[in-house]
Amino acid sequence: MEIQYLGHSAFALRLDSGRRLVIDPFLTGNPLAASQPGDLLDADLILLTHDHDDHLGDSFAMCKESGATLVAIFETAMDAQAQGITVEPMSIGGAIELDGLVIHMVNAQHGAGKGHAAGFVLEADGRNLYFAGDTGLFGDMKLFGELWDLDLAVLPIGDRFTMGPAHAARAVDMLRAKHVIPCHYATFPIIEPDASRFVELAGDLAEVHALAPGERLEL
Repeated sequence: MEIQYLGHSAFALRLDSGRRLVIDPFLTGNPLAASQPGDLLDADLILLTHDHDDHLGDSFAMCKESGATLVAIFETAMDAQAQGITVEPMSIGGAIELDGLVIHMVNAQHGAGKGHAAGFVLEADGRNLYFAGDTGLFGDMKLFGELWDLDLAVLPIGDRFTMGPAHAARAVDMLRAKHVIPCHYATFPIIEPDASRFVELAGDLAEVHALAPGERLEL
């Protein structure tokens, strides 16, 4: 399994089966984007944590061009469906299975234009991956660590709009994930400029991978 960081909170996943997933593809207008929408049109699924512009990004346009299915909270999925996009609507606490890939939608403590901000836990290729989306620290993260033996957690660390480094490090402790990738930092001047503080705080709790945009991690 290969996870590529595309900048900000955008990720591309290549599963062992060859299936391609993209999460929160804010690429156009992202000063740190490592790919453009046209580079990712082989995606089968696009997962959207919430409808803020820096996460919604190119989701709808990419689905329309590629035929990818959008997985999103019900309200956003219905907006996409009205534009002719194939959707898998979900809500927090629910799960769907798509040809052996299990997608759980979990809570995130953050705002949204419509519906509610969410995170995803993916059960794929015998691994459990948690993409927190934009969120503050909350107690259910400990429960996530009990429900799933997490191989990877992807956490925002940028502060102001999400957890900062200290709270994100506490999240690592609660989640007990083996590997952690920080995101949602350095994109704009008003959020954390780098991951150094987070790496310092969380480095004894998990294997931290502060990927540069475009870099990949194989699990």
